[in-house]
This record gives sequence, C-alpha cells and structure tokens, in this order.
Amino acid sequence: MLTDPRRQRDLTADEALRRLGGVPVGRIVFTTHALPAIRPVNHLVLDGDVILRCHAGAALLHAVGQVVAYEADEIDIDSRIGWSVIATGIAREVKDAAETAHIEHLLEPWLSRDMTRVVRIHPELVTGFELIDSTI
Repeated sequence: MLTDPRRQRDLTADEALRRLGGVPVGRIVFTTHALPAIRPVNHLVLDGDVILRCHAGAALLHAVGQVVAYEADEIDIDSRIGWSVIATGIAREVKDAAETAHIEHLLEPWLSRDMTRVVRIHPELVTGFELIDSTI
C-alpha cells in the first residue's frame, strides 16, 4: 500500500511560464545531424518567449528554424517536491540590432565567450506539473 503524500498537479501555461522565468537555467532539446541534442543554457523569459544567448559556433544555432523543446525544473531531491516545465516552439535567431542590444543588457551569459547571437523561442505549447505534498 502506498502511503506517500505526494501528488502531481498540472500547471496552467501561465503558471508554467512564471516558473520558467523564475529559474536561471534550463535545457534546450533540438536535432542536429538527424540526432537529438540537449544543451544546458541560461535563459530569460521575455514577453512570454524564452531567450537564449550563444556564440557564433554554438551547436545551439543548429536549432534555428526547428521546432525545439525547452525544459527547466526545480525539484528537491530529499522531499521530492518541485516542478517541471516544457515550452515547445520554433527557435528563431534575433536579427534586429536594437533588440539584440536590449537582450544583451538583460541576459548575462555564464560562459566567458563572445556571446553575440540571440535565439528566441516563442512557445506554441507550454506544459508543466508540480509535485506537491498533499497533506499541506
């Protein structure tokens, strides 16, 4: 008999985007050379879109023009309480110089490289869930 008080609750798209915007890092899932690729990257959520920065030779640029998934989570290993969010949409490179400059001020890269390229994912589908203690 299971006595675990945890349960799963689905998040609305708005709740999921708020959670995604509250953490600094996630993982982008895309295809390169007909194989799945996953890269951890830092991000920000701006006007409902997921924004990433990368350098000119980054594998992440293979994702431009593709449908991608962006996933982030925050789960406490001891309590097994937390959440997970997936935002799915087409990755587009930001070409507008003013928009790129604005994003460069908002999103500081974690790598000490020349991160001059900006990728924007406009999610067409946002799903998420939280694991909660049902006794609270």
